[in-house]
Amino acid sequence: METKHNDQPNKLVIFQSKKIRRIWNEDEWYYSVVDVVGALSDSINPRDYWYRMKVRVKDEDGFEPSTFCRQLKMEAPDDKMRATDCANTEGILRIIQSVPSPKAEPFKRWLAKVGYERIEEIENPELAQKRMKEIYEKKGYPKDWIDKRLRGIAIRQDLTDEWKERGIEEQKDYAILTAEISKATFGMTPGEYKKHKNLPEKSKANLRDHMDDLELIFTMLGERVTTEISQKEKPDTFTHNKNVAKRGGKVAGNARKETEKELNRSVISKQNYLNKDDKLELEE
Repeated sequence: METKHNDQPNKLVIFQSKKIRRIWNEDEWYYSVVDVVGALSDSINPRDYWYRMKVRVKDEDGFEPSTFCRQLKMEAPDDKMRATDCANTEGILRIIQSVPSPKAEPFKRWLAKVGYERIEEIENPELAQKRMKEIYEKKGYPKDWIDKRLRGIAIRQDLTDEWKERGIEEQKDYAILTAEISKATFGMTPGEYKKHKNLPEKSKANLRDHMDDLELIFTMLGERVTTEISQKEKPDTFTHNKNVAKRGGKVAGNARKETEKELNRSVISKQNYLNKDDKLELEE
């Protein structure tokens, strides 16, 4: 399924010459289930096919496809906004598994392959790193950049593990602490940084995948120092954790400023790899 990023909140994506509506909702894309089912089944009446499919699957498998759906308004053929069943990427892939069509088989095989690979990676974590490296290589990233990116992922994991030890559980709290490190390191939150790099606001583009070598290095430094301080002081409140994050980021920020003086240029770059990212979304 082609899902090229665009800063427009609602748009069509194309699958085998079939138009599939989608809408940005709560920080992720939701796709029209009727459109996806129609593309896979070639039904003359996809809406009726979807209705009958829900009944059949529930009776035969005890699975209710509607549990993966939300009613969202999309532009209908008559140009009016009408509520229709929509599902996010995870929900769509689950629904596809219940479509008895040869066209669904490539998706089913892909899902089975991904599932098998995840089981392998649980048993042997080195495989996950190897596959991630292969993905970045296919996207055209240079080897030395990939090495830094993978090291940065490991450092980030150490930090989030440390935050868990300190009682941080909510995703929004992780985001707040990460923003504190980023502000102290680069003078910008991750959201502001994405805008600086002109990354689409309505996309899930990973900011770090669009950083150059020095940006990755200072990101790693801020997070590693934060981890070290936290392990030493063992902060027991969210406020204390925020203070530690600021201090860790400040160390990286000071190093960045000294580097900029020596290089006589800003480390913070507008460079990104957006065009390369758009090529391989299904393979990931």
